[in-house]
Amino acid sequence: MKFYIRLLLTIAAIIICGIIIFAGITSSYRSSKTDTLLLNDITQTVKEQWNDIGAFDSDAFSDEMIIFNSDEFVVYSDVSSELKDVNSVEEAVNKGCLCLSVADGSRLLGTIIIPDPDKTKFNIAKRKLIMAALLMAMMFILAGTMYGAYVRKNIITPFKEMEQFAVNVASGSLDEPIMLEKNNLFGAFTESFDIMREELKRSRQVENELKQKEKEMIASLSHDLKTPITGIKLICELLMVKVKDEYVGEKVGNIHQKAEQINILVSDLLSSALEDLGEMNVNCCDESSEILHELVAEHDSRCLANEGVIPQCLMRVDRPRLSQVIGNIISNSYKYAGTVIDIGYSINDSYLEMYIRDHGAGVPADELDLITSKFYRGKKNSVGKEGSGLGLYIASELMDKMNGELICSSPNDGFCVTLMIPLS
Repeated sequence: MKFYIRLLLTIAAIIICGIIIFAGITSSYRSSKTDTLLLNDITQTVKEQWNDIGAFDSDAFSDEMIIFNSDEFVVYSDVSSELKDVNSVEEAVNKGCLCLSVADGSRLLGTIIIPDPDKTKFNIAKRKLIMAALLMAMMFILAGTMYGAYVRKNIITPFKEMEQFAVNVASGSLDEPIMLEKNNLFGAFTESFDIMREELKRSRQVENELKQKEKEMIASLSHDLKTPITGIKLICELLMVKVKDEYVGEKVGNIHQKAEQINILVSDLLSSALEDLGEMNVNCCDESSEILHELVAEHDSRCLANEGVIPQCLMRVDRPRLSQVIGNIISNSYKYAGTVIDIGYSINDSYLEMYIRDHGAGVPADELDLITSKFYRGKKNSVGKEGSGLGLYIASELMDKMNGELICSSPNDGFCVTLMIPLS
């Protein structure tokens, strides 16, 4: 701020000096009346020396002088600048010179031409005035340049830096501080911005730490829940074999079914948590395409799947993860469609395409791109049905990790998932 005040005072001093110089020059010119006595003296002297005009000396009267005779021939000339181009009395009149007639009684001897002293003085003042105007204009330009440079350096540039800083903060880049300059007019304002950045960065770190702990807790709880769920399923399976009472067997079967549903949900939750933690690993190896029949049979507990012929080939997959993918898709068909599931296979370049299609209500076209998103569930077909919205998300992520792809489509009479399984 002190530098800014000094700059304004300097600019004001420059402008005041220019005004003073300009005013001094403009006031230096004073119009003066023609010296009649001097003119009479010149005329009388020329008249007296007319017969010997060559011996006439004009230095005592005027710096420049031309004398024409009555026929307008030059009989005397002492010129430098003002009368340089004067060749006749008419030209002298047009240039504003003084024309003095020399007469002897009624006879005109000639005409004396001398510069108008007032006009000469005016021309000198005019030139000085032009120089003063140019000098003052240069002073104004200098002052404007100095002020513009100061404004650009200390106002415009810091504002642009703060603008870029705000863009970086809005985009989540909180590591780069804003630079503070010594003469910054907005020092306190800029410092507040940087304090805000540090607080946001600290809050972001705390938030990330809490999210990380939350993910770790979910993964830990999900893993711990699988053990008692597995125990419940084993006990149910044992009771279904030992108990002969149909009513009790039916209830035990229901418990087993619910335990399996819980197991699927917990598995999806665990996979999602591991994905967030970056620990959902995939270990691919060469597998025969024949395992696909085994994987389908493993998850088709209701025997609703109709399989086509599987081409003989080698796939580069992680068998447990591919089993999880197929299990999630078949489980979704059971839950939302409950119809026959058609499964077909074909070779397409470097992929084995596996089509898994049911004949339920299908998925609206505007939701096809969303159903593989985390926690997304359909607006209509998910009403009244349990689920977490993680099944297809996890299946899609696992296929990506195995260098494959999961593609969803909705034909006229159902929903179809295509698995692009990479070949060896």
